[in-house]
Amino acid sequence: MTPPPVIPSPAAPPPSPIIDAHLHVWDPARVHYPWLGPHLAPLDRTYRFDDVAPALEAAGVDAVILVQAADDPADTALMQRTADRHPEVVGIVAWAPLEAPDRVAATLDGLRRDDRIVGIRSLIHDKPAGWIARPAQDAAIGMLADRGIPFDFVTRSPLALTELARLLERHPTARVVVDHLGTAPLDGSATERADWRRLLADVAAHPLAHAKISGLFGPSTPRVAVDAVREVVDVARDLFGADRLMYGGDWPVATLAAGIPSSAPRMSPQVVP
Repeated sequence: MTPPPVIPSPAAPPPSPIIDAHLHVWDPARVHYPWLGPHLAPLDRTYRFDDVAPALEAAGVDAVILVQAADDPADTALMQRTADRHPEVVGIVAWAPLEAPDRVAATLDGLRRDDRIVGIRSLIHDKPAGWIARPAQDAAIGMLADRGIPFDFVTRSPLALTELARLLERHPTARVVVDHLGTAPLDGSATERADWRRLLADVAAHPLAHAKISGLFGPSTPRVAVDAVREVVDVARDLFGADRLMYGGDWPVATLAAGIPSSAPRMSPQVVP
């Protein structure tokens, strides 16, 4: 009898690339960073992609997305020049002047020529409460929504998530990315964590909202327990689902506490079930 033909097993799919979705570069000689100064001495210098490349390789990171660090078109230009030299940079979250809708349109028209632009961010955490809800800014968010351009939302306090939830009610087609899980209180009290979860849930109810597991390790939390990390990541997975979450190392800010080599291993087992 002729033996049946051997049917080869299907080849295993290649592993998905690991993308760090939140990494900064900056150069105070080229760009003005109002928030940077002697009070942040470890960060008050130039940080180039070359400085972090070895750590990214050691952590198994294949590609990165650069995120704006100044409300200045020169910052966007710096990220574009970095991406020109480093193919590992697969995306850029650029700046646009949200307070000036007429300039936003022109800025977006210019940026659309660069297919590496994947979103817009402004340092709204350095602005007064309610800034994003002002008429000009609200109109600018509407422009982003109409063009399908994601908006990165960064805040110093989970309380600002209330403003984001209201913004999403006004702009149901807006695509947003919540940076740093809305400033998750990794070392906060049980009450603070419960309040954060409630506020984040209001945002996660919007189907076009995504979130970054990034910026969790601040100067006061360098040795936070893995269980505390797991708790906030589990909350994020419950609210958003794994398909609406991304990981970001937040270098070089992360160097104040953890850094890429130590934060990536702590985070990666938590993101994937």
